[in-house]
Amino acid sequence: MIDMDSKEERKHIEVVAGVIIDNGRLFATQRGYGDFKDGWEFPGGKIERGESKAQALERELREELEIKVEVGDLLRTVEYDYPKFHLTMHCLLAKIKEGTPHLLEHEASCWVDKEGIDSVSWLPADREIVEEVKNLL
Repeated sequence: MIDMDSKEERKHIEVVAGVIIDNGRLFATQRGYGDFKDGWEFPGGKIERGESKAQALERELREELEIKVEVGDLLRTVEYDYPKFHLTMHCLLAKIKEGTPHLLEHEASCWVDKEGIDSVSWLPADREIVEEVKNLL
């Protein structure tokens, strides 16, 4: 018998997420749609065919927030099993080099400092790296 809930049978989604830090604060966005509406996350999105992780993050942040970023190092890749899919999330450090975030897809956004990082309700996969991010603030 095949277990339809096994990781092997689940849809796999690969995304990039921007860990945007400025002056000791982290930029967080709140989802405005889907199963995880109202959850807080690091902004980003799916990697398109032929894109590097950095190119995907630059494109996603331009499309979602109307900002240009300088992409830095990979902080960590998170593997997380949600009920309906398996997520691979590449978390990349980023700095805004042009523009001010303008929400085109998210419900809300905020800048949080080390003390306030736990004040938002992070989505489970994003929560996986919050402790690491605290050490960067």
